[in-house]
Amino acid sequence: MKIDDTTIAILRHLQRGRKSFKSIADDLGITENTVRNRVNKLKDEGILKITGVVDPEGLPGHTMVFIGVTVTSMELIRKAKELSELSGVVYTSVVTGRFDVIVQVFLKEGFGLLEFFTDEMSRVEGIQSVETFVVYKGFNMRVPYIL
Repeated sequence: MKIDDTTIAILRHLQRGRKSFKSIADDLGITENTVRNRVNKLKDEGILKITGVVDPEGLPGHTMVFIGVTVTSMELIRKAKELSELSGVVYTSVVTGRFDVIVQVFLKEGFGLLEFFTDEMSRVEGIQSVETFVVYKGFNMRVPYIL
């Protein structure tokens, strides 16, 4: 799908929160049908997923953690996918630098970092080392509530 200025403008409206296709169309000076068709095409092609997200800091007892992971093999994509399927994982990325994979994890009371490592991460073979980064204060951080 070609991503042009109109599609970018539609995406910018959607990132601000719930809004009708008519309202977006009126603001952009295009038809409601154009907005609907473009949004549906973005969804069909897997580019856009419309979902509710939360600010982790607004939920008492919840914590966001980033984990840098080094693996023992060069199967980086397979390991990142495997890590992405663990409970609490918001996303994983194969990266450059001193880590092979960065994992973002959403935790809550009763499912903290210790539980994540012992119950979830311990199931993944081939992890050489990890380093955790607990988020004390985040900005513009919105994540799906996955717990």
